[in-house]
Amino acid sequence: MAQELQVREKMEVDNKAEQTRNVPVFLPAVDIFESDEGITVVADMPGVTAKGLSVDLKNDILTIKGETPLRGEGRNIIYREYQEGNYFRNFTLSDQIDQSKIKARLKDGVLTLELPKAEKAKPKQIEVVAE
Repeated sequence: MAQELQVREKMEVDNKAEQTRNVPVFLPAVDIFESDEGITVVADMPGVTAKGLSVDLKNDILTIKGETPLRGEGRNIIYREYQEGNYFRNFTLSDQIDQSKIKARLKDGVLTLELPKAEKAKPKQIEVVAE
């Protein structure tokens, strides 16, 4: 079965109230995976550096914000396909996540969040005793 490549445009969100720069705000594309040990969130944030990235947790809301440096300042733009802007997304976490052990790593414009499950949420094998 042939699969076609699908190109998605960046989805701009209306987040003007929180901005300090006059640039669009995008929802980063994410993939979410689950294992017995936890949940992994992978977010595409091209152009964002560790200095321009913020990952916050407050009241069970995990928020990621990324800021890309402006390119081409002081020069006339002849042609542009890459749209600069900020990234913003938040996720509500359940009590199934051990919030004290969340880890974040950024590599090549991809943010990976490791959300370990709380012990009570991990599957357990119950030993059966034969009588």
